[in-house]
Amino acid sequence: MKFNNELIKFAGLIFLSLYWSGCANSPHIIPVTEYKEQLREIPSRSKEMLEEISGMSHVMKNHVFTEEQGVPEYIIGPGDVLEVTCWEGTKPVKYQTSVRPDGCISYSFLDDIKVSGFTARQVDQALTERLTRYIRNVRIDLLILKHESKSALLFGEINILQLQAGKSGPGNYTLREKTTILDLIVEAGGATKDADLKNVELVRGGKRYSLNLYDAMFKGDMTQNVIIDDGDIVTVPELPYLGERVYVFGEVNNEGIYAHKDAYDLLAAIAKAGGCTRTAIEDDVKIIRGYGKGKPIVLSASLDDILEKGDISQNIHLIDGDVVYVPRTVIGDINEFILNTTPLLDYLLYPGRYRDAYSDPDRMRYFMKE
Repeated sequence: MKFNNELIKFAGLIFLSLYWSGCANSPHIIPVTEYKEQLREIPSRSKEMLEEISGMSHVMKNHVFTEEQGVPEYIIGPGDVLEVTCWEGTKPVKYQTSVRPDGCISYSFLDDIKVSGFTARQVDQALTERLTRYIRNVRIDLLILKHESKSALLFGEINILQLQAGKSGPGNYTLREKTTILDLIVEAGGATKDADLKNVELVRGGKRYSLNLYDAMFKGDMTQNVIIDDGDIVTVPELPYLGERVYVFGEVNNEGIYAHKDAYDLLAAIAKAGGCTRTAIEDDVKIIRGYGKGKPIVLSASLDDILEKGDISQNIHLIDGDVVYVPRTVIGDINEFILNTTPLLDYLLYPGRYRDAYSDPDRMRYFMKE
């Protein structure tokens, strides 16, 4: 979303003085090179939950599979369809059977063979051993034709695609092997562009977990890419209203509000806003952080140092709600700067304040005259 340049400048003229004056509690300017060490992502998940999630991403066995000698094998359950091949010389004789609700099958001379809870290899061995009582030189192969006993529910921002085989989109997905949450999402068609991959919800056994799959996809951190278990419910939520935002105004060609994913650092934000104008003071760019959440922080960066001297340390990573301001003149008095920019920030970030404080037509006319 973009604001018209004239509208923003008009808002600044209307609100030239508001409640924030140059008092002792006003913030001071911090160079981004000094602030860099203070940057910390505030964890939204407790240490205990993160440890539990990490453990769930490294399991070697659950209700779906078990690892034998480093190889994951599917665990058979009621509803699965098996194919048993018995070799008579060089001739294969095939037999299909479904696993009954009691977890058993019957085959050849054998009745009520317990197969639920075992792998195909284990069932193969058990059938071979028991058939040796009746048949010499038994050769048995067992294959799982249909996996029906294990499944997980997937909801939310999942692409609905036209596939020649299989399905896509939110729904119930059968589990056929060791499967991570990212595997499941990809199989279902992938996440939409509006998906909030930093806050994927997993419900397991009545307990809720919040997962950051963004780090798994783009940073290679698989500690939260949980391995799916039977009965899991996964929800990929939509990004918050308007998503994460960065505000860019001042001496740029296109002032406005931009999605954080497109304006993730200072250079990206300036580029998204069409670059600086000819009258911009590029070595005195300000980043206002935490506005409206108590005492804000005002950071100072030099685009000239970044572009001409290669000082990448000043290309600060932006966060949701950051305001980037490119001035026309060097900002010397931070209190004066705050006094002049607060009304505009209120207008952009908190339009309700404008509505409540300036709904009086006579007061509006007074500011218009000024």
